[in-house]
Amino acid sequence: MRVRAVGLNHLDLWVRNGVPGHVFPLPIVPGCDVAGVVDAIGVGALGVSVGDEVVVAPGVSCGLCASCLAGEDALCRSYGILGESRDGGCQEHLVVPDVGVFPKPEGLSWTDAAAVPLTFLTAWHMLSARARVQPGDLVLVHAAGSGVGTAAIQIATLLGARVITTAGTDEKCARALTLGAEAAVNYRSEDFAAAARRFSGNRGVDVVVDHVGTDTFERSLRCLARGGRYVTCGATSGFELKTDFRLVFFKSLSILGSTMGGAHELHRVLGLVAAGRLRPIVDRVFRLEEVADAHRHLAARQAFGKVVLTV
Repeated sequence: MRVRAVGLNHLDLWVRNGVPGHVFPLPIVPGCDVAGVVDAIGVGALGVSVGDEVVVAPGVSCGLCASCLAGEDALCRSYGILGESRDGGCQEHLVVPDVGVFPKPEGLSWTDAAAVPLTFLTAWHMLSARARVQPGDLVLVHAAGSGVGTAAIQIATLLGARVITTAGTDEKCARALTLGAEAAVNYRSEDFAAAARRFSGNRGVDVVVDHVGTDTFERSLRCLARGGRYVTCGATSGFELKTDFRLVFFKSLSILGSTMGGAHELHRVLGLVAAGRLRPIVDRVFRLEEVADAHRHLAARQAFGKVVLTV
């Protein structure tokens, strides 16, 4: 990947195509996670030089509004994600703002570096900023084999929590235990809600980390202890959520949405990766021209961790 950094003044003009009501070119090049070498510098770009090995923040915001200045990038009205609302990393060259470029941790391979930004930033924001996980908390992480799942297990453990997780195969459950989870449940053969009650001594867990949606939402709320927090960053199994909302107010539950995180949080995550305290999990590596095969591999739901494309 070749990266061109542009200055903030250019960024302000660039991102306005992503504001609702405006039109931006389609189709969009996919790919949210990017690591590469800086190939060129635009006018006004600061803090980066040609030849730098970098990791790119997956989120792009204006950098000037109250939300951005408060470190709440995702609340910016111009916020967008590479590969989702603007061209992403599945190409040889990519133009990005200078404020979204971070030094690649020394000693980290290119494939591992590319597996860090989106999933670890997302999981960090969910657990640290939104659910405010504390030492001793009991945390249920759904989809242990996903990118967010592999990151969330490690981050929750790092924050001092005890983790129970779910996965669709016994093999994935076994691998989840190596990441720090104390218990892993094959949701195809066992009721994860019953397992969570056993894990917590019938008290309930303090936090549920979810991006599955319809298939897990109602039972996840029933897993929570009084004052528990359900935090979600997606809904891959469906968007319609139903539950008995008497559970929510009687048990003082919190239902928290979460999207990505701030640049300062990615800086923290990369420091923890560099220190060896967090470890990106790469399932398979494909060449860029094999991108269709990579998507088919993901669709088969056999991957554990990230799938990475190399240029």
